[in-house]
Amino acid sequence: MIVTFVHVWVKEEYIEAFIKASVSNHNESVREPGNLRFDFLQDASNPAKFVLYEAYESEEAAAAHKTTPHYLKWRETVADWMAQPREGIKHLILCPADKSKW
Repeated sequence: MIVTFVHVWVKEEYIEAFIKASVSNHNESVREPGNLRFDFLQDASNPAKFVLYEAYESEEAAAAHKTTPHYLKWRETVADWMAQPREGIKHLILCPADKSKW
């Protein structure tokens, strides 16, 4: 199982539009085969900073996410709204090891 924290810094004038596009992406992503979690978070002290917490059963399921129509639409829609390039950091899930606990 794999988790990716995607850190995104958004230009202030696009915060609301970014939220709307990302909620739509979230709603479709949680339906993907192999998805365990797909959380969309906003920094409490910096409203222009966001984190996507993406948990998948496998590297293959995580890679498949990047080929879905909803992800490709999100990526294209938000590209010019970012204040700097997004940063994805992969982590291995140690606990809970049982995917039924997700």
